[in-house]
Amino acid sequence: MFSMHLAHESSSHSSATVTSWSSSWVQFWVLCCQSQHMPRALAKTGGDLEEKTVITLNIQTVTTYKTISNVIGYLKGSALSDRYVIVGSHHNSLYSYSGHGWAQSTAIITAFIQALMIKVKKGWRPDRTIVFCSWGGTSFGNIGSYEWAEELKNVLQRNVVAYVSLHNPVRGNSTLYPVASPSLQELAAESQSFNCLGKAKCPASNVSSVQMQGDSDYFINYLGIPTVQFSYEDIKTLEGPGFLSEALFPTHTPVTEEMDPSFSLHEIIAKLTGEVTLQIANEPVLPFNALDIALEVQNSLKGDQLDTHQLLALASSLRDSAELFQSDEMRPANDPKERAPIRVRMLNDVLQSLEKNFLVQQAPPGFYRNILYRLDERTSQFSVLLEALAHCKLHQSNETLQAALSKVLNSINSAQVYFKAGLDVFETALAGKK
Repeated sequence: MFSMHLAHESSSHSSATVTSWSSSWVQFWVLCCQSQHMPRALAKTGGDLEEKTVITLNIQTVTTYKTISNVIGYLKGSALSDRYVIVGSHHNSLYSYSGHGWAQSTAIITAFIQALMIKVKKGWRPDRTIVFCSWGGTSFGNIGSYEWAEELKNVLQRNVVAYVSLHNPVRGNSTLYPVASPSLQELAAESQSFNCLGKAKCPASNVSSVQMQGDSDYFINYLGIPTVQFSYEDIKTLEGPGFLSEALFPTHTPVTEEMDPSFSLHEIIAKLTGEVTLQIANEPVLPFNALDIALEVQNSLKGDQLDTHQLLALASSLRDSAELFQSDEMRPANDPKERAPIRVRMLNDVLQSLEKNFLVQQAPPGFYRNILYRLDERTSQFSVLLEALAHCKLHQSNETLQAALSKVLNSINSAQVYFKAGLDVFETALAGKK
């Protein structure tokens, strides 16, 4: 009924990561000392800018072998058991300063499983298989999820239709912060609208595609799998840079009882996550919006910083193909009277693989290989293009910029060809049936 097994991962990989953590933490500590404490030292000496302070640190690290364990369970689908919806949380498998995020994540996925088991005992089954993953080693570079997905890469790339993330779901209590792939933004917005605490908590269904933290990384960047995540954040956290939030610093983090004493926020995240997961698992046609991908591409090319006329023309063609795909294929498939099982299967295969066209082979450090995701909320254009433009201005060379433009151009063109190929396949299948 509900199967569970343990997947043990890595030894040398995890030890190397632990060692690098010690060094990075010390480097950040030195930067903090230089930026915060140095001005005070200069003030005491009369503000002499030539005054220098030398800080000597003795660092000792002990390399040890640790076992990273993943807990994997699944609820087999009744109709499409070879298609998977992955729900991912994480647990505290090694000593780290990971706060209470892992406990929140584990509590929500456990509650979700318990709710499903009540339905299973009454004879219910989802159409598609739901896979529940509790990852280990998240704080040390997502070791557990990376190694597991790397080992099963070919199967996952072919069979996984979506990844639902539960990474640190309650990091604040001021606003609900949904993040989703462009194809899942509409579903996330619809799910959010039905369950809110009030206008102060859910002011609008503003779903964005920004880089996520945690174990969804491999599924987004190497497998091109549509992903969605709901979390509660503080507005100040959203305004600041996100690249340091994954680091392991012994700083104070608010305990769960302070942020959510009644656990009402946890309940909302559980309901939203469950709603989205069950819709993806049960809908005959995957609830993905192909047109939203084309619109996201067009929006990411707007602005006067780059000459993107050729890209905009290609993006316009991509939108036309997406609209045709939406009207000619998705509309009839969503009508039970016109729905043909074979065509629905073909349509779903096209939908689940759309975002794979936007994976680039190489991306700048800190940037996603999936170019549909922006670096942060303040970025409106393709992040790889903005980074290349900054590099061009700094080094007075447009070689990097041209390479970035080529990557974006190839991705859009690949998606355009993919849409057309999908439409051709449907027309061929329809002609053969006649």
